[in-house]
Amino acid sequence: MIDFQEVINEIYSDLKTTKDKGTVASYIPELEKQSASSFGIYLKHLGGKDYHAGDWDVAFSIQSISKVLALSKAITFENKNLWQRVDVEPSGNPFNHLSLLEQENGIPRNPLINAGAIVIADILVTHLKNPKEDFLNYVREITGDQTIDFNLKVVASEKRTGFNNYAAANLLKAYNNLDNDVEEVLDFYFHQCAIEMSCKQLANAFYLFTHRGECINKTKHLTLNQVKRINAIMLTCGFYDEAGEFAFEVGLPGKSGVGGGIVALLPNDFVIVTWAPGLNEKGNSLIGMQALEQFTTKTKRSIF
Repeated sequence: MIDFQEVINEIYSDLKTTKDKGTVASYIPELEKQSASSFGIYLKHLGGKDYHAGDWDVAFSIQSISKVLALSKAITFENKNLWQRVDVEPSGNPFNHLSLLEQENGIPRNPLINAGAIVIADILVTHLKNPKEDFLNYVREITGDQTIDFNLKVVASEKRTGFNNYAAANLLKAYNNLDNDVEEVLDFYFHQCAIEMSCKQLANAFYLFTHRGECINKTKHLTLNQVKRINAIMLTCGFYDEAGEFAFEVGLPGKSGVGGGIVALLPNDFVIVTWAPGLNEKGNSLIGMQALEQFTTKTKRSIF
């Protein structure tokens, strides 16, 4: 029998004191205010027990982790039609790379790079009556937590500096892969990325993907087929040009964000979330990646 709390305590103690904690994201100025010394781990086991260490209850900007939640909502509207507008292949490129988008006629490689996530945002703007409010309510519903909200300072910061996202959206529009106004879609996208959640809240949200499409409130949101596809995309595309490394070292479907969060899960078993704002050169949390590698090695729990 594995003592998960002991394992998490060991990992936390080992990495908390490490000198190289990576570099906090600065291209979104508001994120640069985070402390590189922050570090939290939270494990939610389907058996009903939770285990945690460090700053697991501190809210942070989830950034690209939100792309999985947006996809899970969009797939309920479009299902198979969605894949005509966005592919499911790893990009092998950074999250904000645009060259492939032009080479491949405005069809983003996958829904977890920025261009693909902007197409997903466009779908949600089309189908939701009040897109920002409705999406936030969806996140609150699957977590059972009404306190979750946008960080409007982060939204403003992203709007001021999001030139690459404006370029991606306009390129998508030029290829007729954006149905709505560029400004409206990006306003939604920036709000989506600026949702703040703690490790615990994220673990509750991603319970949906480890529990066969059923959220912690026992409400069915996704079919098993949809969950299978979302988990597969997380495994192959969740870490951009470091997706292969994450699969190799950790062996779980997962998603990172430049706010320093990483969510990973083992279907029908657990969700684990780490938060450490210092990033490696690929834009993923440096000690978060190390923590998850240690976790699957020590517990021998991965999909492989």
